[in-house]
Amino acid sequence: MSLNSTPRSDRIHIGFFGKRNAGKSSVVNAVTGQELAVVSEVKGTTTDPVQKAMELLPMGPVVVIDTPGIDDEGALGELRVQKTRQILNKTDVAVLIVDGTGEASEADRELIQLFQEKKIPFLIAVNKADESDEETLEKRFREYGRCISVSAKTGFHIPKLKEKIAGLAADCPSQNRIVGDLLKPGDTAVLVVPIDKAAPKGRLILPQQQTIRDILESDAAAVVVKEHGLKDTLKSLGKRPAMVITDSQVFGKVSADTPRDIPLTSFSILFARYKGNLQTVVRGAAAIESLQAGDRVLISEGCTHHRQCDDIGSVKIPRWLREYTKKELQIELTSGTEFPEDLSPYRLIIHCGGCMLNEREMKYRLKCAEDQGVPITNYGIAIAYMQGILRRSVELFPQVLAELPKSGDFV
Repeated sequence: MSLNSTPRSDRIHIGFFGKRNAGKSSVVNAVTGQELAVVSEVKGTTTDPVQKAMELLPMGPVVVIDTPGIDDEGALGELRVQKTRQILNKTDVAVLIVDGTGEASEADRELIQLFQEKKIPFLIAVNKADESDEETLEKRFREYGRCISVSAKTGFHIPKLKEKIAGLAADCPSQNRIVGDLLKPGDTAVLVVPIDKAAPKGRLILPQQQTIRDILESDAAAVVVKEHGLKDTLKSLGKRPAMVITDSQVFGKVSADTPRDIPLTSFSILFARYKGNLQTVVRGAAAIESLQAGDRVLISEGCTHHRQCDDIGSVKIPRWLREYTKKELQIELTSGTEFPEDLSPYRLIIHCGGCMLNEREMKYRLKCAEDQGVPITNYGIAIAYMQGILRRSVELFPQVLAELPKSGDFV
């Protein structure tokens, strides 16, 4: 990803839902102006969610998602419907495609109820307007929500549909900043980036790229160093930096090498705030203290990647947990979309920073944990807690700091 690209996690996610053969894929193709989805008269042609990152006027950078029919049947059909329901957790704006030659079905009404429960802004697109009267179509479905009659076949009202989707998307995702709101023009932020076996060849990882971009957009300067060069870099700077931001894996060393009067935090802590969940994951860290032998801990990552030796999620955090608690814990890992619906078996969830998840999906995962009474924290917070530097790592955020005890690092 280049510094000029909009990450998938920061794009508005637009999901198209409906029954089989309602014309979802045809409408998706008409809206995007591309043959994004396979179109056929055969029911169930779309067997898996199809996602495409693209520029869609008048909205800008978006992710368009075409989903399998919500009324799919059989064992495989149930799996497809389950995937469709999972897509709802990352959907910022939903478009329900209904077949204008018939009436609203139970499946359509079920989807509308799900949109409402999950507070997803939605619009009903009544397809096949070329086969019926526009006013009659909209009147038939208006009781269920905002609707517009369209024809994927002739292109009727497709530009108007795009405008209505843009209107719903105007306020999402949120306009949170990663770090830019903490900096003034002319400030310097020092970023500590280890280059080890787990680092990708020839590039920085996404959180590091996004943080640099946000610093530059604030008219501040970003100085990037490896952990062993931090001391000398701080000495060579002509003025005190506004902050040091580190990869969580080297939190301990960076804390020791950073003078106490320089604010210190990590990329994953910044991303927890960026996704709107910093206070939740700070509170969740306290559960590390009460872990007992045999407890199950879920380590969850929002992306899938090739795991190198000494990988942070599968190797380092489990090792640090066992060393800190001196207990033999059962560690389980999930990645990508594999986030369990039933979290009750776990005593603690440690999540990655969520850079590949959009804000809605990250908040969904946090809400699942909260509803089931399972503490959840993230990589940076857990590591800072275990290394006794949690208080220092959140001093940049007064609201979070105010919740911590006045003495000690946390408890």
